[in-house]
Amino acid sequence: MKQLSTKVTSNGHGQDSSYFLGWEEYEKNPYDEIKNPNGMIQMGLAENQLCFDLIESWLAKNPDAASLKRNGQSIFRELALFQDYHGMPEFKKAMAEFMEEIRGNRVTFDPKKIVLAAGSTSANETLMFCLAEPGDAFLLPTPYYPGFDRDLKWRTGAEIVPIHCSSSNGFQITESALQQAYQQAQKLDLKVKGVLVTNPSNPLGTALTRRELNLLVDFITSKNIHLISDEIYSGTMFGFEQFISVMDVLKDKKLENTEVSKRVHVVYSLSKDLGLPGFRVGAIYSNDEMIVSAATKMSSFGLVSSQTQYLLSALLSDKKFTSQYLEENQKRLKSRQKRLVSGLESAGITCLRSNAGLFCWVDMRHLLDTNTFEAELDLWKKIVYNVKLNISPGSSCHCTEPGWFRVCFANMSEDTLDLALKRLKTFVESTDCGRMISRSSHERLKSLRKKTVSNWVFRVSWTDRVPDER
Repeated sequence: MKQLSTKVTSNGHGQDSSYFLGWEEYEKNPYDEIKNPNGMIQMGLAENQLCFDLIESWLAKNPDAASLKRNGQSIFRELALFQDYHGMPEFKKAMAEFMEEIRGNRVTFDPKKIVLAAGSTSANETLMFCLAEPGDAFLLPTPYYPGFDRDLKWRTGAEIVPIHCSSSNGFQITESALQQAYQQAQKLDLKVKGVLVTNPSNPLGTALTRRELNLLVDFITSKNIHLISDEIYSGTMFGFEQFISVMDVLKDKKLENTEVSKRVHVVYSLSKDLGLPGFRVGAIYSNDEMIVSAATKMSSFGLVSSQTQYLLSALLSDKKFTSQYLEENQKRLKSRQKRLVSGLESAGITCLRSNAGLFCWVDMRHLLDTNTFEAELDLWKKIVYNVKLNISPGSSCHCTEPGWFRVCFANMSEDTLDLALKRLKTFVESTDCGRMISRSSHERLKSLRKKTVSNWVFRVSWTDRVPDER
């Protein structure tokens, strides 16, 4: 028998996670309003489909970009031929300016320090190859995006050590949690090369506070390690707060152009803000010239196509469009999130208060038979197979508390979302806990939880996150 590599024979990809298994079940029986009204509704996919009409309207008004023309003349042959893997200068300039616009133009991005990649998956893996040897570790706050087990570890050989965050403070990062994770890595004889965070968080749907960002920068400064800030949801903020990038913090701390700034790297993508995951456009931004040089060479394994760069450079260079798009996108996300939260509340289910992203972090601890991850998976299976909703259990996101779920809301129509919420409410009301809920108001529900399940901590589901310490 032919010998195969360990990459082929191991399960390091993480495909057996409930996160991916839910997708597989959905693909077997996808919901369709006409063709399959009893099929499974996909609520486990963080896609932004709310503003396609705005992009389609722009394409209709700018036919040259879509048909690969410049001033009415075809540039098909030019785009069809080999392009340098450094990327088109006009596209990198447009990307840099769009990233600045999302951050209120408070910080600047040098296009020469941008490395293009085939999505944030490729960007994050490339940074792992640049920063870590096999067996080195990165610290990640929990809960975190399940795909990171694949993106960061599978091919690079890097390790993940969790920074355990708790619902007691809205899953915020604390200094003690950072120190404990660092010490745990040392006990495991792992060399810590850095910290990776998503800001805004996937799956929490919350942006990091200035206090947390200051803490992170101080921590990586004291340990002489790297910080990767994955900011692919930066344009999805829909609360009153402004998005605060790690670049804002470097500027405020007067750390720009310092050795610390060379160890802070930003990952970005157009997959979430513009809803274009199929275009495979990601980027790395780094102040370290060696990282930029090496990552650019590595990008030859995952380039962004020439026609994609040409089209999007035209779209992103239209400042009137990008301004209107970002504003309308945030309005629609806020409205859709409110619709989900309201529907869940009517079923007696609450969420972590969120201000960004394409999903909510939903608290179903009161629906568990026991306070265990086995009970969480049992509940998840009922929701997948009986209710026919694919949602992501918290255990797939490495949450340390059973009963939390990530539920996406921007990848479907309002009617489909309403149907999903109706199905879920019917299911909840069919349970013993659900029958109790239906006989009481929402306020009575919170009181009942405190009285009957005193060994659980329910008090934080709808409390505000700790305010910034400025």
